[in-house]
Amino acid sequence: MSSTQMSKTADVSGETCTLHTDGIPPDTLIKVQRYLERFHLTREKLQEVSERLRKDLIRGLGKHSHHKAPVKMLPTFVRATPDGTEKGDFLALDLGGTNFRVLHVRVMEEQQRVLKMDSQICAIPKEMMQGTGEQLFDHIAACLYDFLLSHNLERETLPLGFTFSFPCEQKEIDKSILIRWTKGFNCSGVEGEDVVKLLKEAIRRRGDYDIGSVAMVNDTVGTMMSCGFRDQSCEIGMIIGTGTNACYMEEMKNVKRVEGEAGRMCINTEWGGFGDDGSLRDIQTEFDVVVDEMSINPGVHTFEKMISGMYLGEIVRLLLVRLTEDGLLFGGRTSKALLTPEAFETKFISEIEEQDNGLENTQKVLSKFGLKWDTVDSCVVRLVCDAISSRSARLCGAALATLANRIRVNRRQERLKTTVGVDGTVYKKHPNFSEELRATVRLLAPKCDITFLVSEDGSGKGAAMVTAVMVHNYCLLFIAELMNEYVLFRQQ
Repeated sequence: MSSTQMSKTADVSGETCTLHTDGIPPDTLIKVQRYLERFHLTREKLQEVSERLRKDLIRGLGKHSHHKAPVKMLPTFVRATPDGTEKGDFLALDLGGTNFRVLHVRVMEEQQRVLKMDSQICAIPKEMMQGTGEQLFDHIAACLYDFLLSHNLERETLPLGFTFSFPCEQKEIDKSILIRWTKGFNCSGVEGEDVVKLLKEAIRRRGDYDIGSVAMVNDTVGTMMSCGFRDQSCEIGMIIGTGTNACYMEEMKNVKRVEGEAGRMCINTEWGGFGDDGSLRDIQTEFDVVVDEMSINPGVHTFEKMISGMYLGEIVRLLLVRLTEDGLLFGGRTSKALLTPEAFETKFISEIEEQDNGLENTQKVLSKFGLKWDTVDSCVVRLVCDAISSRSARLCGAALATLANRIRVNRRQERLKTTVGVDGTVYKKHPNFSEELRATVRLLAPKCDITFLVSEDGSGKGAAMVTAVMVHNYCLLFIAELMNEYVLFRQQ
């Protein structure tokens, strides 16, 4: 483990932390640290955050309290994780950003494998993201037809798993109402509507193909289900990429918004909204406030804006601008590029924090921004990136520990063993993020033994997996009903 990583773990534990600060003069370091200390969260503060989220989970599950809960805790109507016996061919749609994917997936019971037979990426023009809902779904239906045609599937009527990575209130497995758009989308006529119905109507308008049963899937659920086919102990799904969210298997008796108390149901937490009621105001910095105010949806998704890839780069940029204006970077001279909102991409943070080539990468990024830098500037920029990414990992770890602790307490287990299915570029690409997140979870959930399983094409394959489980369970239910009828017939 590097000295930087060792110091991070110590900081999470609440002990004195000496960051990797080689190359920065002491007087400059003291001034820079005054800004960075706002991003350093002690163990006690992380425990406070975890406890606040725990209370919000309960509010979101309540029959009468969920309406005002910032963490929505949406029922998904997914009642079981895979058991390894599912099989068949399925289609999957994955919509969650400026591109969406169409996949043909085959689930094979014999080898317990989910194979992506074919896939196709379709772009969504920016103007369409701000246009009408009818235009958007007509575009999706057209791309789906092109995929079916190119793979000789247009005459098939295959079940479809639909990953729709936006906050929705799910009424049934095939009925899901969009609560609000996020991630730059603002299509009219969709919020408050059933997105499955809108998709089916778009396909019906075409009239040249059809689809079978539809299972509506959030991307976190898809991640959990795709990993669950490989590891049946996977009961948590987490995304930390452009946005962030998590789901987990909750006891039905605690899901007051849905009838029935037997068994479990997967809950889509929508934890990105954590803090929308002001509960995270004490750890928000002035830079977080600016990011929120300048976003397309100010006042919502507070937690997401503090930790996810869509916003981390902008937080770093704002901090670099402030340090430059205060004469602590680049000789007090900014550049047009650095002053351009959203110009500092989150991928630059990952490149800058690489252990082997980080300093060289830092200098390439700074040159790309037209800045006149020296070695001290490079070291300070690395320190800034470390502070912002570390806070993200620790906050994410604190939230994940909350879910693991809840599952353990729900089941009255002295020790919980479970698996978390993970997806997202921040987790996968950042050189230190996953290790720091895991260290935080171990610290805040000491009675939980957690395995992390990185999803392979989770949203797409997971949507197919949810559909496979649904079809499989319907078949079992149908067979059971036939057997009951047969028994009654023999008794007459």
